[in-house]
Amino acid sequence: MSAIVIDTNVLLIADGQGGHMSDDCRLECEARLMAVQAGDQTVLDDSWLILGEYQHKLDPNQSPTPGSAFIKWLLQRQGMAQHVSWVSITSTNADQTKFAEFPSDAGLESAFDPADRKFVAASNAHVEKPPILESADSKWLGWEANLAAHGIRLEILCRCELEEIRKRKTG
Repeated sequence: MSAIVIDTNVLLIADGQGGHMSDDCRLECEARLMAVQAGDQTVLDDSWLILGEYQHKLDPNQSPTPGSAFIKWLLQRQGMAQHVSWVSITSTNADQTKFAEFPSDAGLESAFDPADRKFVAASNAHVEKPPILESADSKWLGWEANLAAHGIRLEILCRCELEEIRKRKTG
């Protein structure tokens, strides 16, 4: 069993909410969520910032879609260590977008999306520094080397699509 931090966009893409990503990417995200359920441990923060974002974006009580079904599965298994690993992350500002566990790195500090910092902090706070699962935000490609320098790895689904999107955005 291995631990993994999951960016919200993986759930959204699995649900088909991402017109900029292909149907193949949707299927890849859906399959990866099923693989997590079958044998991985999802890392969540004990302040519920990650799970709260999941629930804000998707309703686990609606008709079952892959993303909402995954949230419901997490909620039902949140106390089971084989499925969920809880970590503490320490917010250092009022809007909970900066964390003591976020790496001190000028290349990350200046450009990193505040809403995504909790995923990095959760990975860094975990004893195994599990990878962050990402699927639809090409900005992560630009942060990959800096994160790796701090021992934080990315597992990027749909990498070829994201690279193409990044090329179009950056010229």
